[in-house]
Amino acid sequence: MPAPKKTARRSLLVTTATLLSLAATAPAALAAPTAGTTPAATPPARMSTLGGARLGQPGTQVNLAPGVPALPADLTARSWIVSDAESGEVLAAHNAHWQLPPASTMKMLFADTLLPRFPRTMEHKVVPKDLAGMGDGSSVVGIKAGHTYSVRDLWLGVFLRSGNDAVHVLSAMNGSVAQTVQDMQRHADELQALDTQVVSPDGYDAPRQVSSAYDLSLIARSGLQKKDFRDYCSTVSAEFEGEQIRNTNRLLSGDTDVPVYQGIAGVKNGNTTHAGATFTGVAERSGRVLLVTVMNPRKAEHNEVYKETAKLFDWGFQAAGKVTPVGELVPPRNAEPASAAPSVSPKASAPVGRAGSKPVAAAATPAGSRGIGTALAIAGGLLVLLAGGAFLVNRRWPLPDLMRRRTRP
Repeated sequence: MPAPKKTARRSLLVTTATLLSLAATAPAALAAPTAGTTPAATPPARMSTLGGARLGQPGTQVNLAPGVPALPADLTARSWIVSDAESGEVLAAHNAHWQLPPASTMKMLFADTLLPRFPRTMEHKVVPKDLAGMGDGSSVVGIKAGHTYSVRDLWLGVFLRSGNDAVHVLSAMNGSVAQTVQDMQRHADELQALDTQVVSPDGYDAPRQVSSAYDLSLIARSGLQKKDFRDYCSTVSAEFEGEQIRNTNRLLSGDTDVPVYQGIAGVKNGNTTHAGATFTGVAERSGRVLLVTVMNPRKAEHNEVYKETAKLFDWGFQAAGKVTPVGELVPPRNAEPASAAPSVSPKASAPVGRAGSKPVAAAATPAGSRGIGTALAIAGGLLVLLAGGAFLVNRRWPLPDLMRRRTRP
């Protein structure tokens, strides 16, 4: 049911002074793992500090105090984060900015990028080239060349069965896989998901394709602003090609060793050889909406990623309102305030960029930086674009009609 209104709303505004401070302390981007290799066993010593200095530190970050419950003792994930989906406050995190292979959680970015482009009733006849280039062993929903599908059915294939075939058809409708990758990367940058490097739109293991628990939470938070995104990611089962398909998100659909989580409303799971299991979930209880992202549990137990996510949700709902946050999920660049800010000194900029891309100006530490300062140091251009005087105050994330959908006709 719709989440009831809270008695108070925290502002999502981030002052430019804070942005500059974060930019000045953000570390340089580190080399991403390549496909065919297992990510390092330990996080890098320096990670992005976007959202707060504590989030760039390796290890668990939490402000325990009297009345704050202890974190679960048996968490094994390489990286995780618990945040308030509406205020953006990060309640606790573990290696939040560690760049790791995302698996099919990358499909959240794919959906957030492409969902607005095609009406759900639009139909498309699939041709063989639409399905070309899928990786071996890809998860599929069963799309066949020569058949016609509605956009709604394609998205159900993406969200419920993590169908790479549905992703490739939608990418073809968008122009091509290459065009879609470019669009996704551009959207990730707009969301300030700066740990994310997109190589394949479906999350299939690919050289240098990475994201982070922090970025996946940003991406999910953005997607949840869209009604269609909320509808699809919270759908438990649906009819596809005359057969019933069921969501592979076990906290939503349940399994023999994982019950349906109370208040769960999505979002997306993933699993590949090199990424291991990954998951971002959103749940609501008593008007509190939390996001949890878990990446690559080391414990090799069935459904472990869901079990650790459930434990973090339980902790988050108990700790919310009691624990002092360790950072925040920053808003997209187009939601930043347009207030005047101190100019960035030319001496505090250095060329930094993503692998394979042209360098961009960024506020730098002695080692260089890729943090939030990227937007602030581009010759004031972004400030000009933002200078309309309108900025978001107390915006709810996600929107109030977030609900759990148990079935879909």
